[in-house]
Amino acid sequence: MNTTNLLKTIAEARPELRKSEQKVADYVLAHPKEVIHMRIVDLASEAQVSEPTVVRFCRALNYDGFQDFKLTLAQVLATSSNFEQFSLNKKDTVSDFKSKIFDSTIGNLLNIKEELDADTLELAIDSLALAKRIEFYGFGASAAVCTDAQHKFHRLKVNAVAYSDPHLQSIAAVTLSEGDVVVAVSQTGRTKDLLHSSRLALAQGAQVIALCPSNTPLAELATVPIHIDLEEDKDLSALMSSRVVQLVVIDVLAVGLAMKLGPGVIDHLKTIRRSLRSLRQNEKRPATRIEK
Repeated sequence: MNTTNLLKTIAEARPELRKSEQKVADYVLAHPKEVIHMRIVDLASEAQVSEPTVVRFCRALNYDGFQDFKLTLAQVLATSSNFEQFSLNKKDTVSDFKSKIFDSTIGNLLNIKEELDADTLELAIDSLALAKRIEFYGFGASAAVCTDAQHKFHRLKVNAVAYSDPHLQSIAAVTLSEGDVVVAVSQTGRTKDLLHSSRLALAQGAQVIALCPSNTPLAELATVPIHIDLEEDKDLSALMSSRVVQLVVIDVLAVGLAMKLGPGVIDHLKTIRRSLRSLRQNEKRPATRIEK
């Protein structure tokens, strides 16, 4: 079970529980911080059920017993007790919505960290390492992620380019061939133009790695789908953390690719750093004062 989603799991499982077990679920969801300090007899009393009912509730969620459940709940609260989807209201201060936005983003990162499949990531990295040509396709907020990806992959001495125009994507896609890779980035997995470009690339024999939600047309179409499933407030698109998560996943792919390419890449990155020094202003140091 994904521990960072434990409370969500309880809420989703609630309709399938017995009525007495639902009372336990309701109390846990309403008072999670208190539950981790309770004995089984305390929780049974507060939820107005018997102790065996508490045990059955825990086993219904695939835990051995109350202690096992309570330990997991404590771990969840220690790492993500405030990391939940936020909602704003007009009474929020800057301090309020600052905390909400940061906590929500951190929580989403923790959730995706657990949910990302390492085997799928390795498959994507292997495909990128063997690719003759890599292209990043995305629109809107995802276009910025693609531009960042192009920058990261160029630093690795990899032939990569990003396209956010549907016509250029289509033109580029039909010039691909077997051994080339498209990384399609989408917050919805349902953008028609992106699906069209991806189909064109697949028709030419290229592979498509998709960063998108699961159970979407793009995920089903992709050669290697990397699922990024987030619950977000659709009315707060400018504040959504999808872009941050996508950027971190691109970082994972870039680091994996660098490790595949070997020590020569590290030397190349050092050369890049040296070449950029002339573009930066030297730090001004205060003149040394000489005491007479």
